[in-house]
Amino acid sequence: MEMNVIIKCVTVLLINLIVFVASSSSILKSKESSKRQNILFVVVDDLRTSLGCYGEPVMKTLNVDNLAQKSVLFEQAYVQQAICGPSRVSFLTSRRPDTTRLYDFYSYWRVHAGNFTTLPQHFKENGYVTQSVGKVFHPGLASNFSDDSPYSWTNTPYHPSTEKYKMAKVCPNADGSLGVNIVCPVDVNKMPEGTLPDIQIADFAVEFLGNMSKSEQPFFLAVGFQKPHIPLKYPQEFLKLYPLSEIQPAKHNTYPERLPLVAWNPWTDLRERDDVKKLNVSFPFGPLPSDYQLLVRQSYYAATTYVDVQLGRVLSALEENGLAENTVITFIGDHGWSLGEHQEWSKYSLYDVATRVPLLVYIPNVTYTRLDDREKLFDFIDPLHDNKNQEIMQGPEKDINELSLLFMSEDKVQAEHLNLIKNSTIQKHHYEESSRYQNGYRTSALVEMVDLFPTLADIAGLPTVPLCPPQPFSTLLCTEGASFLPLIKNITGSDNKHLQPKVTRQDVLKYDETTLAEQCDERFATVTSEPVWKKAVFSQYPRPSVLPRDDSDKPHLKDIRIMGYSMWTLDFHYTEWVSFIPANYTILWEELYGVELYLRALDPDEINNMALFTRCASLVKALSRQLHQGWRNALPN
Repeated sequence: MEMNVIIKCVTVLLINLIVFVASSSSILKSKESSKRQNILFVVVDDLRTSLGCYGEPVMKTLNVDNLAQKSVLFEQAYVQQAICGPSRVSFLTSRRPDTTRLYDFYSYWRVHAGNFTTLPQHFKENGYVTQSVGKVFHPGLASNFSDDSPYSWTNTPYHPSTEKYKMAKVCPNADGSLGVNIVCPVDVNKMPEGTLPDIQIADFAVEFLGNMSKSEQPFFLAVGFQKPHIPLKYPQEFLKLYPLSEIQPAKHNTYPERLPLVAWNPWTDLRERDDVKKLNVSFPFGPLPSDYQLLVRQSYYAATTYVDVQLGRVLSALEENGLAENTVITFIGDHGWSLGEHQEWSKYSLYDVATRVPLLVYIPNVTYTRLDDREKLFDFIDPLHDNKNQEIMQGPEKDINELSLLFMSEDKVQAEHLNLIKNSTIQKHHYEESSRYQNGYRTSALVEMVDLFPTLADIAGLPTVPLCPPQPFSTLLCTEGASFLPLIKNITGSDNKHLQPKVTRQDVLKYDETTLAEQCDERFATVTSEPVWKKAVFSQYPRPSVLPRDDSDKPHLKDIRIMGYSMWTLDFHYTEWVSFIPANYTILWEELYGVELYLRALDPDEINNMALFTRCASLVKALSRQLHQGWRNALPN
């Protein structure tokens, strides 16, 4: 009798234990499935699309390329103004410069325009830990000398201690002296504090990820790398990756015919550096001596690879802390940079090379799924010390002042780059087995940086960011872009062929002006590529005058007299330079100071401005009307 009671009691206990375990397991699974995705938001200063994944054969950006293979790569992503402060405030608020009213560095949008909610603020208000590392907002008055704290960030924004040495005389000259130079390869051990800002930025981000791996709270980590912004200061060992014999000048490196004077960027910040001052380059056109052009391009490439390595360290920390499959990654440049194209150096223009930027978006199990448990998504790749690459990388280091005119052929450079990718540690795994792993997803659909805010909110499942009203200044949360998450979902679906615009890129040298002008007639203006997302994207840039002067690159608001408004469709790049009244932000479209029209398929390098050709008049009229209708008329259906 007593035995039966004991057995019954034990049975009940076992049943309750089983139910409890099953219930606990169910709760754990529920918590796991409902865990929100983290965000890693990487911004690189002055980064153009000169990356391996964007088809630049000489570039060694293996960590970015690895991320691209697991992301959607946007081939046509544009900033709203090609200068740091206005561009960053624009994409971090999802408002265009005419709404933030920031065209320079000297106002704080919350006071000057409206108390707009920012991208990190939206995540903070929805339960995320938000952390800024390095240059995310532009420092100074443009972010209230606080990186917009405490609005945008849970924690105090981190800035590297070596930032204060940005303008220090640490760059070696041929005579052994030190200067504030553009070209600045350095011995890191001899630098103040024995390190560099981007190394410190990566260090802090790695430490933050280690700490957050122990937390249940989701995070929004924004990492802002400072190079390849000038001065081009980077560890000198990266020079060995780019011998001068492999560096070529820009394809079109002379002043373009028919370029309106108002469009010219006289690159004054380059002229202010010690090494360029010694060259006595004439103002405002130059040109920079041909040998120094190669040195600047070499240092830009080296500085870019240096940042690529720091990115690799951060991505590897994401992997090692078990966060790679629960973190959305975006990788962007804040604007492009002219490396001698059109005889220009720096940003500050409306050329494609200054306004188009790299944009990669990785969404776990959407843009890429781990193939098996052994695969590391983001293994660190060091091009300087990877044993697989020693034969390629350990050639004799070239002296910085040596100049060879025996340029390596483009085919040889491309073959060497592909060989480098195939033999690196992470690339070798599954290289032949998975074409998706090789290439990732790509789209030529037009997108803008103001689209990032609503897109990331949608990906994370946060409250939808509504479209801004025509008078948006009193609206705290809204977007002047459009979430491209639907575009990503289509691209990563089974059939994405319909998403690729039918734009044929051809060599402009095959076409003379007469042939180009024939494409401008009214018939051609109505037979354009079918838009697959936005009909057009937009950017702008201010000028103080028609003739170039010392402040043409960075005019203060009070001095702006002309505003350039630029529009890209799949077929055309069209710009009008018009009167602007800074006192009341009035645009006078009827007062024209310059017009530019480039046929993108036939003239991708933007050499032939066709706006003044009689046969292009009908096309100019149609594009002018579309430009004046603005961004709202170009939104995706």
